[in-house]
Amino acid sequence: MFKVTLQVNHKAHTAEVEPRTLLVELLRDQLRLTGTHVGCDTSQCGACVVLVGGKSVKSCTMLALEADGTEVVTVEGLAQGDKLHPVQTAFHEHHGLQCGFCTPGILMSAVDLLARTNRPTEHDVREWLDGNLCRCTGYHNIVKAVLSAADKMRGGKS
Repeated sequence: MFKVTLQVNHKAHTAEVEPRTLLVELLRDQLRLTGTHVGCDTSQCGACVVLVGGKSVKSCTMLALEADGTEVVTVEGLAQGDKLHPVQTAFHEHHGLQCGFCTPGILMSAVDLLARTNRPTEHDVREWLDGNLCRCTGYHNIVKAVLSAADKMRGGKS
């Protein structure tokens, strides 16, 4: 067993993990942050995306030991108290989810995209979210939601 110390959603955590423990397992099983989903176990679906050091990472492909000393943000860490993150609000306003299983990973990927560019095009959003699979929607409302969040984060009204 190895000790891992990291910041998760702005709180310090220390855990004992086996060398093969995945970050998603640490988050879900030990820290009980179950918003990060395991959908495929093969890094194909993106349901497990979290931010590590501000960058979107598929937590089912990252060892917990690799996250030692980092800042991790999960979907539970997006809102500030009762105030939703602009991406969360836009998903609600534009019906960017159906069953919701893929939504945490898509939200986290979108937050990373909008941290990198404040004026993404529809093509940019679709390309960025290529690693996030949604089995319920045609992505149209997801893309609308991300573009709307970008606009709001720039100070726009739509």
